[in-house]
Amino acid sequence: MRRVHAFGDDALGDLDAVGLSAAIRAEWVSRADVIEAAISRTEAVNPVLNGLAHKAFEQARAAAANPSAGSSRFFVGVPTFIKDNVDVAGLPTMRGADAWTPFEAVADGEFTRLYLATGPTALGKTQMSEFGFSASAEHPRLGPVRNPWDTDYTAGASSSGSGAFVAAGVVPIAHANDGGGSIRIPASCNGLVGLKPSRGRLPLDPELRRMPVAIVTNGVLTRSVRDTAAFYREAERVWRNPKLPPVGDVTGPGRQRLRIAVLTRSVHRECSPQLRELTLKTASLLEELGHRVEHVDEPPVPARFSDDFVLYWGFLALAQVRAGRRLFGKTFDRTRLDALTLGLDRHTSRNLHRLPAVIMRLRRMRRRSAEFFRNYDAVLTPTVADETPRVGYLAPTDYQQLMQRLIDWVAFTPWQNVTGDPAISLPLAQTAGGMPAGMMLAADMGQEALLLELAYELEEARPWARIQDTNGAA
Repeated sequence: MRRVHAFGDDALGDLDAVGLSAAIRAEWVSRADVIEAAISRTEAVNPVLNGLAHKAFEQARAAAANPSAGSSRFFVGVPTFIKDNVDVAGLPTMRGADAWTPFEAVADGEFTRLYLATGPTALGKTQMSEFGFSASAEHPRLGPVRNPWDTDYTAGASSSGSGAFVAAGVVPIAHANDGGGSIRIPASCNGLVGLKPSRGRLPLDPELRRMPVAIVTNGVLTRSVRDTAAFYREAERVWRNPKLPPVGDVTGPGRQRLRIAVLTRSVHRECSPQLRELTLKTASLLEELGHRVEHVDEPPVPARFSDDFVLYWGFLALAQVRAGRRLFGKTFDRTRLDALTLGLDRHTSRNLHRLPAVIMRLRRMRRRSAEFFRNYDAVLTPTVADETPRVGYLAPTDYQQLMQRLIDWVAFTPWQNVTGDPAISLPLAQTAGGMPAGMMLAADMGQEALLLELAYELEEARPWARIQDTNGAA
């Protein structure tokens, strides 16, 4: 076991993004010193964590050397990373793969433009699982992304590099996105706050907007609730979807006492005994805080949901594999894709006749979810069904074995990707072995403000463990 972090006595200290932005605006620290500290921290821990996909250190230094640029933006000068499946001008977009020759993006993607408009300075791009299909980034040639709490364990995926770097103190906030749990799973594994927003809350690149069921959403990973809340406030000032209620400026707990359902069973399995116990402890805390908690035996999810989701997940793989040369150029080589990507492609190819009915059933789940939330304001579950696995357990080798392990572990998060509802993972628990364990709260479409108020309340009532308060440093 090795615990690794980069917190120290430099310009970053142990400040979160809100605290760091205040320090920069007050000129207690300079933008240049902050960027140099973040670069040094990246170089210190990346050889162990393997979270860096592409670096943009010189570009970040150049931005920091111009102190007047973007000075009115809230997160001005705060160092960050962007996940390697959205475009950043001047950097390649490899999506966790090495199956084609890298080429630089000519312009920022739509989310990148919004994110950088809130003020942060990107140091580069973070590593992820291939195309984001696996819940653990363990590429056969690029190597695994390791968990800073214990490097024998996975950092979760697909937003693994972002999760590892935020947890390890390299940066206070980083981009993540979520098509089956990929904001919430790394949040759970790395002891972070991870909010998957409502469908349409933040912009998507055109390729994702055209999906028949829009399961992917962008977001961020942070170490504090106030950082996540501040990001959504600032993002909304740049761009807002008028079809959703505004998030607004959420700065603390709400006064309303809520009706909260508690689920420890997914559509096909009960979570592990340890996570069940931790979830019930969180439910008891909610009761102590005055919320009305009701235990529910079955999730509002159809019995065939897992099979339908895997087939649709495979449809996304098929689209990448079959259009590889058009999307990634003539150097695209499908033989360099991992066993999970190719297995998903084969699975959907053999079952294409079932896909129209699957899409129709998945679309209907929004109605089922809306009915559920007529009776409850929120639902509490564990973020994942088992403790964080060791590196190697979810390695993309044998497709059938890996898929069964993924279905068993990622048993709770895909529901909200299909319904479009928001859900937040909070680091409210630790396992007997000292690893973070996320607790997930979900609400009806557009209710991010409610989730953030509840998250503030839980953070105040049960402050979570910090990696810098434990032994181990880079």
